Amino acid sequence: MTTTEQPAQDPRTEPSTLAGERESLEGWLDYHRATLALKCQGLDDEQLRQASAPPSELTLLGLVRHMADVERHWFRRILTGEDAAPLHWSDEDPDGDFHVTEDHTWDEAYATWQEEIGHARERAGGRSLDEVSAGRSRSGELFNLRWIYTHMIEEYARHNGHADLIRERVDGATGD
Repeated sequence: MTTTEQPAQDPRTEPSTLAGERESLEGWLDYHRATLALKCQGLDDEQLRQASAPPSELTLLGLVRHMADVERHWFRRILTGEDAAPLHWSDEDPDGDFHVTEDHTWDEAYATWQEEIGHARERAGGRSLDEVSAGRSRSGELFNLRWIYTHMIEEYARHNGHADLIRERVDGATGD
């Protein structure tokens, strides 16, 4: 049973209120990535696998696994058109990222998530916000990088709200 490290202080940094568009988008995305990590810190694997409000299966570990797949989907499959298969879900189990078992650990989920964040940064780096994706959605839509950044911020913000409630239910911790 691994325990995540408890931060000495909040490691997040909000983007400058005077930041340009790209710096602001990347800054808010990084802020929300760090928020999810912060919500998981100090908990052991069992706590990270704890569903907060049955019948919902939503757990902090499941959220981290889900966001690894979301990062992979938007930056690798859509932005660059890579043939990058889903990590934790399938057509047979479309919510597989949320279906955590005792075999799923923080160390594995965190490493995979961080690896996908690294891939995302690498693939977005040097591209114009107006650059159109090489990959398409299931319905055939194309996306510019600006849209992808905005969607990722929205995706993290929504799930960080879930993480707030899950964390409070797991151990009573509250905060930004």
